[in-house]
Amino acid sequence: MRFRLSLLLALLLPFAASAAPDAPVEGTDYYVIEGGAPYAPLAGKIEVVEIFGYWCHHCADFQPKVEAWKAKLPKDVRFTYLPLPNGNDDAFARAYFASLAAGTLTLTHDATFVAIHDEHTLPKNPTMDELATFYGERGANAARLRALMDSPAVVAKLAPARAWAMRIGLEGTPTLVVNGKYRVDGGTLEDRLRVASQLIARERAAKARR
Repeated sequence: MRFRLSLLLALLLPFAASAAPDAPVEGTDYYVIEGGAPYAPLAGKIEVVEIFGYWCHHCADFQPKVEAWKAKLPKDVRFTYLPLPNGNDDAFARAYFASLAAGTLTLTHDATFVAIHDEHTLPKNPTMDELATFYGERGANAARLRALMDSPAVVAKLAPARAWAMRIGLEGTPTLVVNGKYRVDGGTLEDRLRVASQLIARERAAKARR
């Protein structure tokens, strides 16, 4: 009987091990950010930031996966998109922050990826006028968004966003950053979401112990 039980365990253990997700490995699955801090800390919330570019086809592929994933995040986790600005004249970054300020991201964010990478109705280097017109065609107020793109409040967001992205050691897009502590940018797109989920769980457990 003891032999049979040992044999059964020997047969089952490999399957049990393969069924459990592997713990993320520092330096492979994620990187610890020295002296890292959240982009926009909010008391009681664990922050997850995706640094992206509308011009990035990997980000376009990632977008529907991220949308489905973030819809299932715990209530104490705040997800933030962060465009990577390429200077103060970056039309995409200005358009994103303008749409965020106007509360129209549900009309513009996904649509911008689709227009560039699937429909090819927007160039990868559009002007702010072209983006405002495009957003107007999607139901947003084009004139208001165009004005917001030039507003001091929107322009003021560009340099800090780029500085934070550089400070966390950004190497490419899309990159996920968990609580300003961990950078996740390796493996498949699915791997990145899996590792981010594990790091969120780690942060939640640490918060519960405090």
